[in-house]
Amino acid sequence: MADYDVAIIGAGAAGLSVAAFAAQLGLKVALIERARMGGDCLNHGCVPSKALLAAARRAQQARDAARFGIRLPPPEIDWAAVRAHVRGAIARLAPNDSEARFRALGAEVIRASAHFVAPDTIEAGGRRHTFRRAVVAAGSAPAVPGIPGLAEVPYLTNETLFDLEDPPGHLIIVGGGAVGLEMAQAHVRLGCLVTVIEAAPGIAGREDPELVEGLRQALKAEGVALREGAALRRVEPDEAGGLAAVLEDGSRIAGTHLLLAAGRVPRLAGLDLPAAGIEATRHGIVTDLSLRSVSNRRVWAAGDIADPRGLGPRGFTHVCAQHAAIIARAMLFRLPAKLDYAALPRVTYTDPELAQVGLTEAEAREAGHTALRILRWPLSENDRAVAEGRPEGLVKLVATPKGRLLGASVLGPRAGDMAGMFGLMIGRKLPLSALAGLVLPYPTLAEAAKRAAGEFFVPRLLSPAAKRLAGLLMRLP
Repeated sequence: MADYDVAIIGAGAAGLSVAAFAAQLGLKVALIERARMGGDCLNHGCVPSKALLAAARRAQQARDAARFGIRLPPPEIDWAAVRAHVRGAIARLAPNDSEARFRALGAEVIRASAHFVAPDTIEAGGRRHTFRRAVVAAGSAPAVPGIPGLAEVPYLTNETLFDLEDPPGHLIIVGGGAVGLEMAQAHVRLGCLVTVIEAAPGIAGREDPELVEGLRQALKAEGVALREGAALRRVEPDEAGGLAAVLEDGSRIAGTHLLLAAGRVPRLAGLDLPAAGIEATRHGIVTDLSLRSVSNRRVWAAGDIADPRGLGPRGFTHVCAQHAAIIARAMLFRLPAKLDYAALPRVTYTDPELAQVGLTEAEAREAGHTALRILRWPLSENDRAVAEGRPEGLVKLVATPKGRLLGASVLGPRAGDMAGMFGLMIGRKLPLSALAGLVLPYPTLAEAAKRAAGEFFVPRLLSPAAKRLAGLLMRLP
């Protein structure tokens, strides 16, 4: 008889969600975690980064207050107090992910490293534990690129950035994706010099270039130095005691701190997956669309470490919750469940935020949608954005000629708050008429989404035939 019904490796967002489901069903659950409960999201990622961004936003609001007739002195940054705010946010949320909570739910929490020793056995804490089902949710780690000279200089990742006792004088960030851009803006608003080095032709390479341009200008206006299309030749110690990044064009950028934000890699090392017959690639554990291992039917994978065939890995906390729901249906209840990312949102939490749900225009065309309707509504035509002095931004919708939404891109304040509306439309295959006809409170930024959807119907409503019909109908008694 197996020791556990479900053994879960990793107490991050994905593992905790699965453990909560299984334990509350009365199953015998082992939750194995070698580091901090809550994983990357609580301790090194979503929570501390958003707390830091919140502090930075307050500083920028103080600088911008004069535009609204409010005169304030330049903000003084108390770095110790900023750090206390970040730690306080983590501490306030930590009980939700704690050992005590999951033990109270009925799970056994094992604080140890874990690895497979057989297709149905995990070794952890000096003991072997057999299982009926297992879920690998070990997450991912910051990628450390093979930059010449990196061994000669200290560097930061998101796992060490929030431990700095003093603010960076000049933070050099390698990587212009979401993490790099968020931390660039946060630190420049908190009084640091910041340079972002991106090897690709442009920052935020996955996103719609039309909206990225607006974000680029916003970051530059606040003082973030962007070096795009810049190949990094090497890093080296600097005479002033810091470090320097040397680019292929020969330019040299001296700084005090180096942050690596060049992606993430799954935490496969140490799991000994071959001992359990679990197939994996460098992208993660290979699964089908129910997140079940293709080579060991006892095992599922969830979160960043899962590599579903045909979809690939996705490194977002909300994907972890989606994975847990799929596994609950497929593993716990034996119901048909398949992963679908058609309505998956992603947000870069800069200011303005850049949100994407579904396909960008380029992705839609690559997917074979040759006939598209592209619908736009600028925030300069949104009353709330104008009233708040934030008219820069855009809602861009990608739809089929018949009015089915394929994707939505939004650049603007709190753009991520619109993502749920678009996700519901795409996920439920609602027509654009549903959004165009929605009654929204006035004035809100979401009205820009409604107006963009309404643009789909304008050519028909204002066509010559429609005008003739309206004229004829007006003659009726």
